[in-house]
Amino acid sequence: MNRRGFCLAAVVAVSVVGLAPASVAQDSDQQELVDRAALTVRSLRRDKGLGQGFNNVLSAAKAVVIVPKLVKGGFIIGGEVGEGVMIARTADGGWGSPAFVRLAAASIGLQIGGSVSEVALTIMTDKGLNAMLDNQFKFGAGVEAAIGPVGAGVEASTTTELGADVYAYSTSQGLFAGGSFDGTVIDQLEADNKSYYGSEVAARDVIFNQDLAAGRASTLREALAR
Repeated sequence: MNRRGFCLAAVVAVSVVGLAPASVAQDSDQQELVDRAALTVRSLRRDKGLGQGFNNVLSAAKAVVIVPKLVKGGFIIGGEVGEGVMIARTADGGWGSPAFVRLAAASIGLQIGGSVSEVALTIMTDKGLNAMLDNQFKFGAGVEAAIGPVGAGVEASTTTELGADVYAYSTSQGLFAGGSFDGTVIDQLEADNKSYYGSEVAARDVIFNQDLAAGRASTLREALAR
């Protein structure tokens, strides 16, 4: 190989090596978020302040949005923002694959202190799930949300009769107290879905395609199944 050919080959090799870690790093960012979502589910399940309420409501939920870190402030002045995942039940009652989302709110939790919270939104109805799968979902558009009911008296068989399409839970006591859900937005993170699954895929396809990346997110599925 002549000197020019050797130099060209070296440049190509360096370029390929340089690109591969970036792709792996992006994928690992999404996997880290999925793993942190699993930790959030376990944290909420153990939270004594929630009693059996969260566990019972989750057992009847059609889907759930999990935000491991909802940060007060950030680029939304006077509000909260955090990235998380949405995951829905499969036809056999198990859990499918996660789609990546961002929750942004201008009003919830403004009455209390603190800057970081773990949050789960349990989706109880088909109407609530289909609405959230819109490209940019905003509460107050026909989907009723409420603070998650707590206590051992909340039976899984009656949760669909409690009235709301979505119930919100948080490890920060009082996060939703006195706050309004109206204006709270859930955005789909299509770039994160692409990085995680290796191709462009919409959140709706992730949620309803039971065969998509079936071997991934097992830690999250295990946390939800318990």
